[in-house]
Amino acid sequence: MSEMEDLRKQIDEIDAEMLRLYEQRIDISRQIGRYKAQKGLSVADEKREQELLAAKMAMLKDQSLRAGARRLFELLMSQSRNMQYALGAEAKEPGNNSLAEYQKALASLRQPLATPRVIYQGRPGAYGEEATELFFGKTVRKNNADSFEDVFAKLAAGLEDYGVVPIENNSTGAIAETYDLLAKYGCYIVGEQPVPVEHCLLAPQGATIESITHVYSHEQGFSQSVNFLGNYQNWHYVPFFNTAVAAKFVADSGDITKAAIASRRAAELYGLKILAKKINSNAHNHTRFAIVSPQMEIRQGSDKISAVFTLAHSSGSLYRVLSIFALNGLNLLKIESRPIKEKSWEYMFFADFSGNIEEQGMESIIGDLIGASNSFRILGNYKANSAIEK
Repeated sequence: MSEMEDLRKQIDEIDAEMLRLYEQRIDISRQIGRYKAQKGLSVADEKREQELLAAKMAMLKDQSLRAGARRLFELLMSQSRNMQYALGAEAKEPGNNSLAEYQKALASLRQPLATPRVIYQGRPGAYGEEATELFFGKTVRKNNADSFEDVFAKLAAGLEDYGVVPIENNSTGAIAETYDLLAKYGCYIVGEQPVPVEHCLLAPQGATIESITHVYSHEQGFSQSVNFLGNYQNWHYVPFFNTAVAAKFVADSGDITKAAIASRRAAELYGLKILAKKINSNAHNHTRFAIVSPQMEIRQGSDKISAVFTLAHSSGSLYRVLSIFALNGLNLLKIESRPIKEKSWEYMFFADFSGNIEEQGMESIIGDLIGASNSFRILGNYKANSAIEK
């Protein structure tokens, strides 16, 4: 036997022993889980885990191996926690029923509807209407609402099947209100649709740049056109809840001192004159719209997961969640924080990461994320869409 073969044989023997010990460890963890379930004890004990990790790292003779050894034991502990949750032990915070809610959502999955009722925020000519037609087709039965909350309220009341709301702009970032409403109404994201945003300055016939004194648009329209607007310091800016609504208001006024920042389509629909084209500061400006539903759906090709979670207000709580993504090779695409209104200086986190919850092993990962959080909810599993229609 060559020296290499002998070394490989030793590795194989060590691996076999490690697998035997791994099975033994899991069996004991299972017994602990049953005991905790019977006694109503919480699964996670963060203080004990940190103490155990520190003690185990101190046992290492070669401290240069500390990082790898720590990751190994963090993974073992996470697997034990998830198995104990599956055995029915309570979550670590009283009232945390995240696992039960997740299982309920999976049990009530619905198939995409063939002839849905769809509602978007705004008026005809809004970018939301364009997103609706791009995702569902031009013949879809669509309605519009005055506000984002109206969209969610009608979904919750069963009056509509899907809602279309903006969730992010590549120039100005996340749409905070949409995130807040997703958390408030318990809806799910079932798809996404990016839309190119080409803002124009629109005014009634007969108006000129020189005649304008007041400009109307959504706040995003103003912020996305800040470079153009910087040339007109004397204009007054009046925010509206939608660019198309602002365009209709200006058209109905017939006042040549008023202008709106909205789309070309709005100009055509409301008979407005385009005073300036492509005024958005970012030439590649686009908004990502979320397709939301009162029930979870997992469509073919779903490869992106969105979630919202809250954490203990303690040192290392966010690190423990992020380490689960790293340890399991998940690509964390985005993370946003929003303040929790009832708690000063505490936050809920919204995260997008790659994956499909029906893939083997994902249930275990989500269980571990639940275990590391005070509350955790999957907002949706859907197909990522980065294509911009022209």
